[in-house]
Amino acid sequence: MYIKVILTIVFFCVMIGVGLYSRKQANSVDGFVLGGRSVGPWLTAFAFGTSYFSAVVFVGYAGQFGWKYGISSAWIGVGNALIGSLLAWIVLGRRTKLMTQHIQSRTMPDFFGTRFSDEGLRVTASVIAFVFLIPYTAGVYMGISKLFEMGFNIPYEYCALIMAILTAVYVIMGGYKATAINDFIQGIIMLFGICTVIAVVLNSQGGLVEAFHKMAEQVPNNDDLTQKGAELYANFQPGDFASCLGPNAMSLFGVIVLTSLGTWGLPQMVGKFYSITDESAIKRGTIISTVFAFVVAGGCYFLGGFGRLFVPTAFNAEKGKFVYDNIVPTMLESLPDILVALVVLLVLSASMSTLASLVLTSSSTMTLDLIYRDKKSKDGEVPDGSIDDTMVEKREHRKIVVMRVLIIFFIVISLLIALNPPQFIAQLMGISWGALAGAFLAPFMLGLYWKGVTRTSVWACFVWGVGLTVVNMLTGNAILNPIDCGAVAMVGGFVVVFVVSLFTKKMDEDKLANIFECYKK
Repeated sequence: MYIKVILTIVFFCVMIGVGLYSRKQANSVDGFVLGGRSVGPWLTAFAFGTSYFSAVVFVGYAGQFGWKYGISSAWIGVGNALIGSLLAWIVLGRRTKLMTQHIQSRTMPDFFGTRFSDEGLRVTASVIAFVFLIPYTAGVYMGISKLFEMGFNIPYEYCALIMAILTAVYVIMGGYKATAINDFIQGIIMLFGICTVIAVVLNSQGGLVEAFHKMAEQVPNNDDLTQKGAELYANFQPGDFASCLGPNAMSLFGVIVLTSLGTWGLPQMVGKFYSITDESAIKRGTIISTVFAFVVAGGCYFLGGFGRLFVPTAFNAEKGKFVYDNIVPTMLESLPDILVALVVLLVLSASMSTLASLVLTSSSTMTLDLIYRDKKSKDGEVPDGSIDDTMVEKREHRKIVVMRVLIIFFIVISLLIALNPPQFIAQLMGISWGALAGAFLAPFMLGLYWKGVTRTSVWACFVWGVGLTVVNMLTGNAILNPIDCGAVAMVGGFVVVFVVSLFTKKMDEDKLANIFECYKK
């Protein structure tokens, strides 16, 4: 216990120390939100990866999908690396950096408002982002608190409260630069931690080959074969839990789509491209981010795939339901104290980086796009000379103060949900990603490439993504489970934007020419 406590205290001190170190760079809005748009490839790549993979993945997704699909769940990690990281950087990185800098956009809602010349889109997008980032944040709290509870025997409620306070402290002090530096430190811990834990856990089962043999002998039990489980395992064959594609390849593919493509439309992920220094840094960041994702995401899901060897059943008879979130903590209970400490630091690193990114994104979105909206000209520029330097400085200071207050507000709401969660971690994340990526992904990506996207099509996609997610949630997931619903919302958004754009009024040609001029420089 002394080892675990000492390592954790050192970790917390480093995080707060980085916040203090970064205070000077958080005195302006651009510095607080984007790190002055001068963050290098290593910090940006690690910030992207650590914001992507949190306790939601390590505890929630790895446990649940490892139980359902066995070893084949590792394909989710591969998809996260190739689609969620590599393709995301290739397709979105350069164009996002250039266009958002050209039109002076600091947030995703700001992009919608300026790119499509519609203040209504800006306001609506900011509300959608704020509301649906909350369940995602609550899911992160749940994941980290469950593992912290296992490692330190501290009640779940206290763990969640500690995480909330610490995240608030260093984000409020240092803004995005503090978050990016901490993400780099936390990313190193994650890389080392996941490799070590996998090696030790597999060794406890007699090694990799023996663990595969044991998984090949696993079959669905009676609890698995519930009404919903019966469909998942309808064509189950002996050895499926150790096979390449698992017991249900189509269902697995839906999870890959949600967890990989979803990052393309999440404000806290896309925002990383706003702050990177230049185009050469984007090329290096692409490679770094992809390697990071292969190791961390692939490792998490690969580890979770062996969950059935450690947990007799994920079904809780007292609650009458599956408790997937306890699978990974149970797998790790028998580890030596020093490794438990390493796992706790691993999940702390993954989760605090994601929490920091989420709260900073939500507060900046509400402040810049709802409370203090800069009036822009028809060309997307903020008029100069409209107010003197003193007024500008005071207005910038007020914005930063409001963002810091909203960080606390956002953390409190998310914490309250985490203390009384309505869903499993994976389902909370599915709801959040489904609504956000379903609403934002298609119009954002197509808006970077295609001049033909219309304002009406963006509104239609907002209604589609949020509407489908909310209706499905209110009907008790009667249409689809939250994860499949999220995947459908994302992919369907492209159809909605394309079809509606064909039949609605096009934007002004001169305005579009000016916006897309940035790609010719």
